[in-house]
Amino acid sequence: MSRILLKAFLGLLMRVLYRPKVEGMERIPASGPVILAGNHVTFIDSLFLALVVKRQVFFIGKDEYVTGKGLKGRLMAWFFGASGMIPVDRDGGHGGVAALMTGRRVLEEGNIFAIYPEGTRSPDGRLYRGRTGVARLALMTGAPVVPFAMIGTDKVQPGGKGLPHISPVTVRFGEPLDFERYEGMDRDRYVLRAVTDEVMSEVMRLSGQEYVDMYATKARAAKAA
Repeated sequence: MSRILLKAFLGLLMRVLYRPKVEGMERIPASGPVILAGNHVTFIDSLFLALVVKRQVFFIGKDEYVTGKGLKGRLMAWFFGASGMIPVDRDGGHGGVAALMTGRRVLEEGNIFAIYPEGTRSPDGRLYRGRTGVARLALMTGAPVVPFAMIGTDKVQPGGKGLPHISPVTVRFGEPLDFERYEGMDRDRYVLRAVTDEVMSEVMRLSGQEYVDMYATKARAAKAA
């Protein structure tokens, strides 16, 4: 019920203010497990994604978003929970494993799980090297990967902070990618890299971003130094 209310209210507001253009929605399977893998340019990418996709979309978020105190904390917990966010302590030593296992559970229950293979928001609008978690999930669960591109959301919320601006947004979905040919090879690092690179190649094609063969976290650290 919370999701329905949130989607009805925010969906109407989003359509009035942003009039998002959605391309390729029919490429998302109507049922069964699906991995949505795309670029990540600003904080509100997940919100736009959850609002335009007809099925419920689950994604990982920092647990700090839902552990706040007082009325503000309760409102944030309700908002992010209704949006489909599953809180995970990603700063801990086992954060990556927890996120992977959470995604696996969501998919094994026949749901949609969204993931940003770059691992973090792009520091400069370019597309960075994908981490292999998306490949592990695809090979462990057999779920198809539907690549997507968020276009224009960085103009809505530059730097991922502050109040959103009014600016055109496009959400573009590509054809589902099937990796059944690699069944049982989810521990082969060369296969994992090949699958991840194939996904990122499709994301780059859909988004039109310049590709950088470096992890975004490394680029962010170099930028801050």
